[in-house]
Amino acid sequence: MFRPIALGTLSLLLSACTHHTISPRHQTAATLYDYRLTDEAGSAISLAQAVDKVEDADIVLVGELHTHPALHLLETELLAALQLHSQDDGRALVLSMEQFSRGSQPVLDAYLAGQIGEAKLIRDSDAWPNYVSDYRPLVEFAKSQRLTVLAANAPKPLISCVGQEGPAWLDKLPATRRSQLARELTLGDDPYRQTFMASMHHGDADSNDRRFAAQTGWDDTMAETMVDYLRSHPGRRIMHIAGNFHVKGGLGLASRIASRNPALKVALVVPQSGTDQVAGRRAEVGVSIEALPKRWQSEGEMKQDMGALHQSRQRDCNQWLQP
Repeated sequence: MFRPIALGTLSLLLSACTHHTISPRHQTAATLYDYRLTDEAGSAISLAQAVDKVEDADIVLVGELHTHPALHLLETELLAALQLHSQDDGRALVLSMEQFSRGSQPVLDAYLAGQIGEAKLIRDSDAWPNYVSDYRPLVEFAKSQRLTVLAANAPKPLISCVGQEGPAWLDKLPATRRSQLARELTLGDDPYRQTFMASMHHGDADSNDRRFAAQTGWDDTMAETMVDYLRSHPGRRIMHIAGNFHVKGGLGLASRIASRNPALKVALVVPQSGTDQVAGRRAEVGVSIEALPKRWQSEGEMKQDMGALHQSRQRDCNQWLQP
């Protein structure tokens, strides 16, 4: 049984969306908290209209830039609006998140049930560093409404080992370890692989093959988690949060969902800044946002960060081979 959403609170959330169809007054002074929702034709729509466009979906995939404040605001408002819709049509809403891995599900469940505090949730679930600023509102809303939250992803250290050792390495894992990642990886030369490889600016063919195995490991695991859940809980509606590369164009997550259950209807909510063109299928809802600050001003800055990142991902993967 759902706890009712306080009318005043929900009214504030939904009325807030009127401020995110950027008015002429804000066209030259938009902030990083502003977003503008559009339909497939690029026409401005409200949050309520966006919900109407995705209401028939079994899974609503919401792409994000992991530190963009406007998108984190949208996610919370969209979750609240979908919950109100779910109370009207009787389809229980489920929140699924890239930001928690499968092994963290018991910890997440314990927190949602009020059995542990937030500090233990953050520590024992290996929550992302920006959990408090960006993902706490989603989890707290789910907790207040008694929504199921799926820890959908694979553990980052395990994915890093796939990128380091290659997908065949998974065959060496004990069953308890292997179950933390999708039963099958999608490794063929599909549009997602082609898009991923086009984004690679360094590395030889073998290393890039391993990197793609790791990349699709994220998508296959999240897709499998959701498909398995809906198989056991038919009729429910999932809203899933993931990085935009996993969502845009329907090339990543949507294609992995379709390969497992083509009968499921998937809707896309895809952010975009500037005039970037997105390959693949058009999103049901587009989100225009202000661009984040440039990460690097020079190739030297980028190489410095990429070198440190590469070093941080070198792991002793033998620990995963232990029962």
